[in-house]
Amino acid sequence: MLISRWQAKVLPSYEQIRTIFLAEELRPFEEEYEPGDIVEDHRHPFDEIRMIVSGELKMNIAGNNLLLRAGDRIIIPSNTKHSMENDGNELCVCLVANRPF
Repeated sequence: MLISRWQAKVLPSYEQIRTIFLAEELRPFEEEYEPGDIVEDHRHPFDEIRMIVSGELKMNIAGNNLLLRAGDRIIIPSNTKHSMENDGNELCVCLVANRPF
């Protein structure tokens, strides 16, 4: 798992994040999580790349609890158990892409 925290004062826009993914030859798609949404433990046979556009997302990656905020990016290696929860008060919007291993 690799986490990159956004350090600049100005957060990237939806289009800027999309451009970053496209420059890496990834095909991003949007996911939205309403407050209270939970995605139970699961795995994928591919790497998952996720960047938070707005809001916050609490993740559990193989037993490690993380809070991702706008601008944060995570790469979850293939076959790694993970779950997600929006326990905040606002919608969480993410751009996500899959990369074969």
